[in-house]
Amino acid sequence: MHLTSEERIELGLKEQGTVNPAFGSKESDGQPQLAAEIVEPHTEAPEETEDKCIDLVYSLNDRPPWYLCILLGFQHYILAFGGIIAVPLILAEPLCIKDNNVAKSQLISTIFFVSGICTLLQTTVGTRLPILQGGTFSFITPTLAILALPKWQCPAPKASAMLSIQLQNDTTPLQMENSDEVWMSRMREIQGAILVSSLLQLVLGFSGLVGVVLKYIGPLAIAPTINLIGLSLFIEAGKKSGGHWGIAALTVALILLFSQYLSKVDVPMIAYKDKKWTVFQYPLFKLFSALFGMCGAWLVCFLLTIFDVLPSKSDEYGFSARTDININAVANSPWFHVPYPGQWGMPTVSVSSVLGMMAGVLASTMESIGDYYACARLSGAPPPPTHAINRGIAVEGIGCILAALWGTGNGTTSYSQNIAALGITKVGSRLVLQMTGILMIVLGIFGKFGAVFITIPDPVIGGMFLIMFGMIAAVGISNLQYVDLNSSRNLLILGFSTFSGLVLPTWFHSNPGIIDTGIKELDQVIVVLFTTHMFIGGFFGFILDNTIPGTDKERGIHSWQDKVRNEGKNTCDQSCYDIPLCIGVLERFRCFQYLPFLPSYKTTQKRTPK
Repeated sequence: MHLTSEERIELGLKEQGTVNPAFGSKESDGQPQLAAEIVEPHTEAPEETEDKCIDLVYSLNDRPPWYLCILLGFQHYILAFGGIIAVPLILAEPLCIKDNNVAKSQLISTIFFVSGICTLLQTTVGTRLPILQGGTFSFITPTLAILALPKWQCPAPKASAMLSIQLQNDTTPLQMENSDEVWMSRMREIQGAILVSSLLQLVLGFSGLVGVVLKYIGPLAIAPTINLIGLSLFIEAGKKSGGHWGIAALTVALILLFSQYLSKVDVPMIAYKDKKWTVFQYPLFKLFSALFGMCGAWLVCFLLTIFDVLPSKSDEYGFSARTDININAVANSPWFHVPYPGQWGMPTVSVSSVLGMMAGVLASTMESIGDYYACARLSGAPPPPTHAINRGIAVEGIGCILAALWGTGNGTTSYSQNIAALGITKVGSRLVLQMTGILMIVLGIFGKFGAVFITIPDPVIGGMFLIMFGMIAAVGISNLQYVDLNSSRNLLILGFSTFSGLVLPTWFHSNPGIIDTGIKELDQVIVVLFTTHMFIGGFFGFILDNTIPGTDKERGIHSWQDKVRNEGKNTCDQSCYDIPLCIGVLERFRCFQYLPFLPSYKTTQKRTPK
């Protein structure tokens, strides 16, 4: 009998559960077992194939030892560091704090602190998938458009210089407040725009409108969306890698070495248990492949800097590989900074800013939906049901509101590079990402600790991006297993949506100011939407897939939506999306069946006990 890949996944999970229940706890000694090693050999080839496919060391509900959670959580912290810290550094100049290291360090501490809170919310009561929440680049475009308005232009350099001289000679509280007011007034405008526009995500999530739209979303809409998340970042990866292609290639080689070539090599380790020392084998290289790869390349850059092998002039090739470029950031960062709501003052609200920011909210929402599916596949979970996606979008809206109240200058969204890390490290445990959230909160208070990682050279980050974003693009393509790729209809939709998602944003970036409807707010909305790759690809894929005639089998709707609605054979696995400590109450009262963001929504009769 021929089985589809989804049926093989179900069988693989069930067989895996015979020894170690699906998404259950690991062995008591904390020693992980690979699926291929746990499952007894079977005569059916499809099951053996899937055992290799589901090669997770820790799946969604598994609980690694506490020390491993800290190390793996720290690895996710490092992977997200470059993306999160890029947001305040990009906004520094338009916020008029380009040379204000104290303000920049406070912004960095704030965005990490809030990102940690949002990660805990998303992994605990949101989708409950191992997704890290951080600053979103979807909000940067409208933010830059807002700060480009004449009233938010930075003061003339002479005025700033005079103010600096006055502060050095006679710094009074009033003068210090005036200097801070220059950038805090701009920050409050951004806070107000994010605060109000994020209410749109709350409405989409809690009302269930996102779930209604998902009924019409198939693989041909999801595949280009996820694919373009990776493809759209090739310019950023190229810029960072181009600083020194040798170092970038070394980073790629080390990550590939640890994650692929040495993935089956177990390292002997010693543990103290039952009043005696025991030696056990541990897949150390697979678990920490990204961390080892980055740290190895970082160490090489450090040694090359110490021995003065790398160029010392900024205009020479290879200078960006030095580790002492941003060393002053460590000295200038405060030891402690505890962010709090309203630290920059009361947010201000204007209609033009809110409308422009709403475009970023829509783009971020579309990107997050694609990330949920990618994360579920890489963490060994079934595709997220409607209620989980509704709740995830709503929690992201809450996260953006918290970011606005604290004043990060940005919102929050799921991080694609951390989802890609799940596929490389084979660790999809929710507990690991919750530990990452705690680390981000704690380390966000210690300013100098975070500043140390600013010294990671760009080529090292670029090499990591080459691996991570390539993985995301491949995950998007893997969704096409559901559709008939011999159909010219499907090939047309896939090709046009993907190609348009690359062409249109590139054209709009190359022709700034081409859109002039006479209404600035409308111009901002159009520019933001049409410069977001995954929005364009997902939009065209969604429209064409639902308007061009095609059978459900041809479109892959049956196999796809059966998983999305949890109507397949693995309904026992849907408990991984339940809200902790609430499922008993939710099933007891029928009124909760009508709330589209709760697990009891229209699925009570299909549920099985945990």
